[in-house]
Amino acid sequence: MRRIGKGPPRALIHGWGLGSAVWESLLPALAERSQVHLVDLPGYGEACDAATDFTATAQALIDALPHPVTLCGWSLGAMLAMRAAGLAPERVGGLILVGATASFTRRDNWCEAQERQLVDDFAASLGRQPKQTRQRFVALLNQGDSQARTITRQLVACLQEGPTADAAALARGLDWLREVDLRDLAPAVRTRCLLVHGENDALNPLPAARRLAEMIPNARLEVFAGAGHAPFLNDPERFVRLLDEFDGLHPAA
Repeated sequence: MRRIGKGPPRALIHGWGLGSAVWESLLPALAERSQVHLVDLPGYGEACDAATDFTATAQALIDALPHPVTLCGWSLGAMLAMRAAGLAPERVGGLILVGATASFTRRDNWCEAQERQLVDDFAASLGRQPKQTRQRFVALLNQGDSQARTITRQLVACLQEGPTADAAALARGLDWLREVDLRDLAPAVRTRCLLVHGENDALNPLPAARRLAEMIPNARLEVFAGAGHAPFLNDPERFVRLLDEFDGLHPAA
């Protein structure tokens, strides 16, 4: 796990298909006032692929970090951060959920989500064309973003220049997106929580984030106008400012 900066610890947890390099452009600003821990999920980057389930991965994640730590997770990483906060609330000083949802796929009384068929299609495509499938995913997550072309180029560069994620880890992540349902867990999360969501998120629609913010007792939602699934890349200055304010960190006078 890579660490940069000094100060209160923050952990950045990436989502499916894209490793910790997705945060790279934010590191100089985030590391000015905190120690940033760049988490690579199992099978990504330099992290070995440990064949564990969703809950065990969340537990291993929190066990590897100093505490109390602010967990900042994006998409699938947000779901893992939420699960980690439920497993070890005493170790989590704050929870930042970016592009988050309680369930990626549709369920009874949860229609603000994707059809399971979308995940099945990605899983089938992944076996045939892993590189093209991840590029297709990047294009999908930027649908509706006012800066879609710029962000897509940035993320495709992450895919091309960074280490390739392990095929088994990618497949397992899709299984988690298909199966994990955190609706029962969310009301038990007592950690102070900030949700950051793009107004035009095509993967996890904004209504899902609104419902999740209502479920978590100590949560508030910040919406990024014109942003898609990666609001931290659409308006990085606002994103860093929100994180610093959330953690009570302010620029030196």
